[in-house]
Amino acid sequence: MKARVQVNLKPGVLDTQGKAVADTLGRLGFSEVDNVRVGKVIELDLEDGLSHEQATTRVREMCEKLLANTVVENYQIEFA
Repeated sequence: MKARVQVNLKPGVLDTQGKAVADTLGRLGFSEVDNVRVGKVIELDLEDGLSHEQATTRVREMCEKLLANTVVENYQIEFA
C-alpha cells in the first residue's frame, strides 16, 4: 500500500520560502503570480497486510511524531 502525505503551513504562518519563490517569479517576468505557498509531499510504501484503518492510524502517528510540525503545519493523507 502506498501513502502520500502532503504537508503545508497553516494559514497565517509566514512562508518565507514561498515569498522568495514569488519574488523570484516576479523578477523572471511572471507578474501574474500574487502569492506562493510551498509545502512538501512525502510518499511512503507500507507493508502489505495492513488494513486501511491500521495504515491510517500508523501514518497519522508518523505525521504527529516526525513528518509534520503540527504547531505550524497541517497534513493530509491519501492512499493509493
